[in-house]
Amino acid sequence: MKNTKANISEKFSKFSAQWTPKIVGELNGQLVKLAKLKDDFVWHSHENEDEMFLVWKGTLIMEFRDRTETIKEGEMIIVPKGVEHNPRTENGEEVWVMLFEPAATLHTGEVVDERTHNDQEWI
Repeated sequence: MKNTKANISEKFSKFSAQWTPKIVGELNGQLVKLAKLKDDFVWHSHENEDEMFLVWKGTLIMEFRDRTETIKEGEMIIVPKGVEHNPRTENGEEVWVMLFEPAATLHTGEVVDERTHNDQEWI
């Protein structure tokens, strides 16, 4: 375990890259990650893992094949394993999210895209 206490706003100030989650903590095989998101991502799913998004700043749009959910600051959404989804933002807004997911989870699932990052960088 690298971090037991963290100032989340300070951690967000340490990076500017979008769609590149940074690790800020670990517990019970789960990683706590921060990410800055802007515009569209990529449709994907995680076959064996649920994924939780907590919106720290802005408004996240989570597209599913059968509906679209809007997640505002202070709200969260859990995407069940195996459910195809596409997180995105609107109107050029940068959205800051905290993610909780198993350490083995790749943020694009099985989809390989220009935004796929296999590196797990701690900040």
